[in-house]
Amino acid sequence: MGEYQKITERASLYDNLESMNSEDLLQKINQEDKKVADAVQDVIPQITKLVDALVVRFEKGGRLFYIGAGTSGRLGILDASEIPPTFGMPHDKVIGIIAGGDGAIRKAIEFAEDNTLQAWKDLQKFDINENDTLVGIAASGTTPYVLGGIKDAKANGLLTAGITNNPGSPLANDTDIPIAINVGPEFVTGSTRMKSGTSQKLVLNMISTALMIKIGRVKGNKMVDMQLSNNKLVDRGTRYLVEALNMPYKDAEKALKKHGSVRAAIAAIG
Repeated sequence: MGEYQKITERASLYDNLESMNSEDLLQKINQEDKKVADAVQDVIPQITKLVDALVVRFEKGGRLFYIGAGTSGRLGILDASEIPPTFGMPHDKVIGIIAGGDGAIRKAIEFAEDNTLQAWKDLQKFDINENDTLVGIAASGTTPYVLGGIKDAKANGLLTAGITNNPGSPLANDTDIPIAINVGPEFVTGSTRMKSGTSQKLVLNMISTALMIKIGRVKGNKMVDMQLSNNKLVDRGTRYLVEALNMPYKDAEKALKKHGSVRAAIAAIG
């Protein structure tokens, strides 16, 4: 794995960080963060390929799985966990899995990421099949847990994609759709929870949001299938109905609660 230089391990462009005052530290972190969106823009063609492939596979009943370790695994779980409340999708359509299991969401599990066989074992719990898509997330592009899962998924006919911050890494080379985001070295050398993690979060948002829009979970620009799980969301849904149907707020709220979603209320009344 040592033939290419990991961008994520290169020395920071800044030094003597401990001698900087707080504002100087924050200004320089912000300067580095500004580079992230441009780096993501460079990989939009690859993200497009993945989204379009996912739409086709979802129409066949396929699902989207994310696997990762540490920060990358947590970001995949975060994205997956927000799909049901935001878009009203079942919990088993976009699924995030982290090396070490759910306990690793809050606390690092030592050496969990070094097991090349465990990811496929974890995926077996979901009866994974060739209609599903597996996205491996690893800033380094070398995480054994992720690479092992990708290898086994490809061998079993799944579509694979990799989100990494090292072009030329094994993850970039071994997936059907590599998404290699070059954000440059981190402000604190090797701390991929920073720019690398931010870039992964942006890409995950893009993948899942574009997918949900393409499969019909958004109407106009509104989340018409969101779960009404708290007062804020009930208010948001009510305001959507007021705007869409030109009706009083109280009537809209009553209709929303009766029909259970913005989409259902619009269909029944509009």
